[in-house]
Amino acid sequence: MRAYQKTALRFLLIELPVLVILVFALAPFVWMLLTSVKPNADLSIFPVRYWPSEFTADHFKMLWQRTSFFHNWLNSLLIATGAVIVGLSVSIPAAYAFSRFKFAGRNMFLTGFLVINMFPVVLLIIPLFVLMRHLGLIDTFIGVIIGHSTFSIPFSIWMLVSYFNAIPQDLDEAAVIDGASRLQTIRLVVLPLIMPGVVTTAIYVFITSWNEYLYAMMLSGDKVRPVTVALQLFIGEFTVQWGLLTAGGALIALPVTLLFLVIQKRLVGGLTAGAVKS
Repeated sequence: MRAYQKTALRFLLIELPVLVILVFALAPFVWMLLTSVKPNADLSIFPVRYWPSEFTADHFKMLWQRTSFFHNWLNSLLIATGAVIVGLSVSIPAAYAFSRFKFAGRNMFLTGFLVINMFPVVLLIIPLFVLMRHLGLIDTFIGVIIGHSTFSIPFSIWMLVSYFNAIPQDLDEAAVIDGASRLQTIRLVVLPLIMPGVVTTAIYVFITSWNEYLYAMMLSGDKVRPVTVALQLFIGEFTVQWGLLTAGGALIALPVTLLFLVIQKRLVGGLTAGAVKS
C-alpha cells in the first residue's frame, strides 16, 4: 500500500505536471501540422474540425509549384549557416582572449555583452539599416548575416568564456613549452575540449538567425528574402491562407528539429569526453 501511495504521489507531483506542460507546449505545433494537411474545405467550416476529413499534401505542393517559398527557405539556410560561421569565427578567439588574458576593461566588456541583450533589437535596427544602406549591403546575404551577427556574437562570447574558464591554463602552458603557437594551442588543445560548448553556441546562433524576423525584414528585399519574412505574404488584409501558412510553418520548424536529432548524441557524448578535472 505504501508503494502504491508513493507511485500515486509521484504521478500527481511530478509526472502529471510535466505531462500538462508538455501537452500545452506541443499543442500549437500539433495543430499546425494537422492544419497543414487538411483540405481547403475543412479550413472554412464551422464549428472547427480538429481532425482532417482526409489527409492531403496540396498545400505543400502549392508552396513548391506556385510560390517562391522553397527559394526563401534556402535563403534562410544560407543566412543561418553564414551567421554560424561568422559568429564562431569571432566568438571563439574573443572568448579565449577574455578567458586567458587580463586587461583593462575586461569585466566591463563582459558585463556589456549581457547588457546588450537586455535592450530590444528595435533600438538598433534603424542605425544598422542606415549603415547598411551607406555600405550598399541592403538586400544582400552579407548584410543580413552581419545584421544577425550583431546580436548573436555578444552572447556567444559570454557563453564560450565559461567553457574556456573550465579548461586549466596548465594545458596552454604545456603546449607552448612543446613549441605550439597560440593559434595551434587553441586549435589542437583547447578547442577539442570545449567542443560541446562550441556545438551549443552554434545551435544557439543558428536557431536565433533562423527564427529572426525584424532584422530580416528590414535588411532584405526581393532578392534575399528569408522564410520568416516570406511567411507573412500568406497573411492578407482581408484573408489568411491558413493552408499555406501552416505548411510553411511546418517546413520552417523542420531544420531545427533535424538539427537537434542529429547533434543530440554527439552533444551528450562530447560533454563527457570533454570533461577535465582541475
